[in-house]
Amino acid sequence: MAQASLERVRDIAKKSKGRSALISVLQDVHAEYNHLPEGSLEIIAEELKTPLSAVYGVATFFKSFTFKPRGKNVATVCLGTACHVRGGAQVAAEFERRLGVPPGETTPDGRFTLETVNCLGCCALGPVVVINGKYHGQVGLKDVEKLIRQYSGQH
Repeated sequence: MAQASLERVRDIAKKSKGRSALISVLQDVHAEYNHLPEGSLEIIAEELKTPLSAVYGVATFFKSFTFKPRGKNVATVCLGTACHVRGGAQVAAEFERRLGVPPGETTPDGRFTLETVNCLGCCALGPVVVINGKYHGQVGLKDVEKLIRQYSGQH
């Protein structure tokens, strides 16, 4: 990423209130770029006067931070025990088949990023899929295509 384009990272970090603002700075940078661009952690560490290892540790600890751009829509399929026994793995496989990308990847057109998690905390609704923060419960194989169309704007 060009150095000039990282100046926004510096602006975000400068507005913070020191080390205690690390998570909020990472969130703001992630929201701005849709990921944490290469070189951004170094700038954040410098501006917050925090060791790079601490910034990297926080950025890699939380699943909400990514180092590569995500799609416009993020589909997260739960694979926890309750969702798994109700077909969560098959739902994830159907998303993978229809989107043409494995979990952790983004479609070439940038429309979707597919993710899986071990639990979303709403086991009674399983299998659960979260797309852009909206929870969809009791998702079956036939629902996958509908959800993809809905979030692609293809009704």
